[in-house]
Amino acid sequence: MAVKPLADLIDDLLAPALAAQGFAGRAIVSLWPEIVGERLSLRTRPLKIDWPRRRPAPGETAEPATMVVRVESAFALEMQQLAPIVLERVNTHLGWRAVGKLVLKQGPVEAALPKRALPPLDPAIAARVGQQVAGVADPALRASLERLGRHVAQKTIVQNAKRGAIDTAL
Repeated sequence: MAVKPLADLIDDLLAPALAAQGFAGRAIVSLWPEIVGERLSLRTRPLKIDWPRRRPAPGETAEPATMVVRVESAFALEMQQLAPIVLERVNTHLGWRAVGKLVLKQGPVEAALPKRALPPLDPAIAARVGQQVAGVADPALRASLERLGRHVAQKTIVQNAKRGAIDTAL
């Protein structure tokens, strides 16, 4: 049995919700910072893509879609000026001229939480994780399980440290 990365399974789980918003996959939503740049991604979020309702007749060119983007009110004017660049970047990412118009919806944009680096793992714990997966015959699976075990151990240490800080505060 082949082991599938979790990233491959996420598309299947998110597909119905994204399809309802006009997104064919999670690429635009998850890669928004890479598509539009970090500065724009902090103040904007793609909401949906409205595809034309009518199919083109034979020989007729298809109408491009409209992308709806939430933008912070104070940034709306600047985003309006940058719309042609955003359209170009989205279409470049998609590989064809899929989106022809940008509609801005003003409102709050949730700030992305910065990822904190986990503290280094104690070598004794890392060795214990390595011993626990040593019996796995497949080297790729063994390496994956060892990475998972190390990550779980690091997260557990961080959570216990937070819990201890809360206990001392009470």
